[in-house]
Amino acid sequence: MDIYEEAVFYLREKHVPVEIGVLEEDVPLEETMSPLHTESMDFPAISASISPEELLERRLVVLKGIVESEEVYLSELEALLMPMKALRASAGTSKPVLSSQQVQTVFYQVPEIRDMHQSFYSGLKARLSAHCHTDLDEQRERSHEGSGLTVGDLFLKMVNQIGLYGGFIENYEEAVAVVRRCTQSDPRFRTLAESMMSNNTADKARTKYTFEALLYKPLDRVTKTTLVLHDLLKTTPAGHGDHAALQEALRLSRSFLSGVNESSQCKREVTLSHGLRRQLIRDGFVVDVSEGERSLRHLFLYTDLLLCTRFKPATRGKQDQYRFCWFLPLASLKLRWSSDHEPDTRLRLHSVRNKMYVLRQQLQQHAGSRGLMVAARTRRKLEQTELMLFTQSPFYRLELHSPSGKSHTLLFPSLYELEEWREAIHKLTTQNIETVPPDLLTLTSACVKLRMTQQPPLQTSNSEDKAQDSLRGTLNVAVHSACGLQQPACVYVCVEVDGHEFYDKQAQTHTSVHSINPHWDQELTFQVDGAQNLRVVCVSQSDEHDESVLGKTSFRLESKSLSKRWRRQTLQLGRVEVTVSLRYSPHPLEPPSSTAPHLPVFCVPIETVAQQEGALVPHVVRCCVEEVERRGMDEVGIYRISGTASDIYTLKAAFDSNLREAVHRLRSSEVNVVSGVLKLYFRDLPEPLIPSELFHSLTRSLDIQDMNARLVSMLSLLQSCPDTNRCTFLYLMHHLQRVSERQHINRMTPMNLATVFGPSLLRPPVAVNLSEEVVLQVQVVFCYLQCNNLPEAQISVPHDTEDDDEATHTPPQRADGLGQLGVT
Repeated sequence: MDIYEEAVFYLREKHVPVEIGVLEEDVPLEETMSPLHTESMDFPAISASISPEELLERRLVVLKGIVESEEVYLSELEALLMPMKALRASAGTSKPVLSSQQVQTVFYQVPEIRDMHQSFYSGLKARLSAHCHTDLDEQRERSHEGSGLTVGDLFLKMVNQIGLYGGFIENYEEAVAVVRRCTQSDPRFRTLAESMMSNNTADKARTKYTFEALLYKPLDRVTKTTLVLHDLLKTTPAGHGDHAALQEALRLSRSFLSGVNESSQCKREVTLSHGLRRQLIRDGFVVDVSEGERSLRHLFLYTDLLLCTRFKPATRGKQDQYRFCWFLPLASLKLRWSSDHEPDTRLRLHSVRNKMYVLRQQLQQHAGSRGLMVAARTRRKLEQTELMLFTQSPFYRLELHSPSGKSHTLLFPSLYELEEWREAIHKLTTQNIETVPPDLLTLTSACVKLRMTQQPPLQTSNSEDKAQDSLRGTLNVAVHSACGLQQPACVYVCVEVDGHEFYDKQAQTHTSVHSINPHWDQELTFQVDGAQNLRVVCVSQSDEHDESVLGKTSFRLESKSLSKRWRRQTLQLGRVEVTVSLRYSPHPLEPPSSTAPHLPVFCVPIETVAQQEGALVPHVVRCCVEEVERRGMDEVGIYRISGTASDIYTLKAAFDSNLREAVHRLRSSEVNVVSGVLKLYFRDLPEPLIPSELFHSLTRSLDIQDMNARLVSMLSLLQSCPDTNRCTFLYLMHHLQRVSERQHINRMTPMNLATVFGPSLLRPPVAVNLSEEVVLQVQVVFCYLQCNNLPEAQISVPHDTEDDDEATHTPPQRADGLGQLGVT
């Protein structure tokens, strides 16, 4: 960590308040709306390919900013020193405002610091003015010669006098104490201390300060020295005449700040119970919800408490600061998380995503040009838009409840990130560490020094250098199954990718049936731009809709190891293992769409549904079958007694719009409604499950007297069906056989089941005698149900792997083997 950041902490340990609630200059509206650098120039990282001319152009902008900052600072020092002569004169009277000793204490080293910066400012401004009036061709010629504008000696001279700040820092605490005492005891000094004015802007507008606020300005300023020198050196070419002098000035500045920092090491730690000391465990940016409003906050997790702050980034003449929002002791803190997805989120955020996409296209167009100012403005707009999306996107909700009755709600864009925070907090809450009441001012001030996360997680800020290693195109993730559960549960899998926010970055499988070995065979599709990592979270869902994370993992996406062929692998999520397959197709991306296409499943050819789901047995069939087998096998008249028609059509509409929502409704619907939906699906197919052209061949097979020969003929005919039709039919037959095994309870014999399903599964190409047609339909299905060795149904499309992965890949069992036949 940089030494200037450590010095910030030292100053706060000297009881130097960063945010003391004093009257300062008004903050522009854009600063309060965005935590980004809205006023200062935010240059991209210096690239090796940048031309010397562009680098010097940046250097000139940095120097102009330093001059403006020095002008503001000098105005503040002048405002601070303005009452000094009057207070000294008053000290010799019979009713002094301050005594001579108090005047000396309050203004100690301030005149000397003012003179030092006045000399530096005058010299820097003069050289900058002379340079700007030089002919452009002459500037370029001098730059190529390594001379050009040189200011390193001015910075070196100023840093050699920076020791003046050492005395000011040591005296600061006593000076503030004098100001506070006299403000309370003397109305004359109070009037002076609360109404000091400064002309600190270019248009000479007067700004109101308090005495204490002005007294803090030198402390705020000295911590910026290293930062300013670092930025200037970064834009100074190695062959420039200033480079060596600026390096030495930076070294001396760091040495000074490191020296004042070492003297306060003993004050940094707070002793807690069990011999522990307060330490920062984790920090990051989250969204805090208060009275329905979402606000970006920087969250700090300490050993014994959780601190929420508002981040105020460095602007012209200021450094990064934090303002206290709230804190909660960790002892006995209760945590609860849930999903917080709003139904209209996609449409509401489409315009934001589309704007981000356009801004990034513009930024890429300016990348190779010399329009640095245009590129910087576009980058700032893109960052602000991304922040808006970060704040307003769908989130996962983490509720915090303390024993004192205080509660706070935090929102996270990622379930994986939420679980990392929840795990870290829960681990500390179980240790029963007694919280020592914190000095909130000191604790908040220390955030600048201790923070591990500098800015919100914006893809804009760190994507350019990683573009070659990231994925851009379509990423398909097929989630097959899980094992290793300690007990049966309803489970779903959440998959997340990183990259730009133009497209959806997470998707979930439907919730499995209650099982010790859940399976989904569900394909999730992502449009990715800049993706490098994949995160997988396995979640258990109880009947009360309480959710708990069973395990999580993260791994890097390597474009070299991914291709258009499926690659199967098993992921370790703690005790749980999840089997997935991945494939990747690189291609240019279209602008983000306002809606995610979800095609209906009812009244649609089964091949179309299977293709869009990446499966051989549609999810609606599998989910209904699993639910019936979970809680309907002993239901009398299951598949004969229908559920309420309105409930059936409501569930049908859910499957046509959102699979995950449909499965959620399925779990709470009456089991006869579930069985009714399954029957309705087959009845609404445009073409019957068994193709009509096989109707007459199957009915002729019924004339074969030998039962085994009849089954061989019928199964051979079944092999001529399309894969989706054959596998779905076999899957249904196996299910109905299991239902009939409970016929002594549910009263559903194979003949009863054949009577219910026969007319829906098989139809003649041309209508014949209705009564005769029904008899034949029932007999065909009944004959299949009598076979006790039906081939197993293949549920999902084979996800072929590369040759080097075949050793760990178990191909799914196919449905084309007839096996040993038998009749029940």
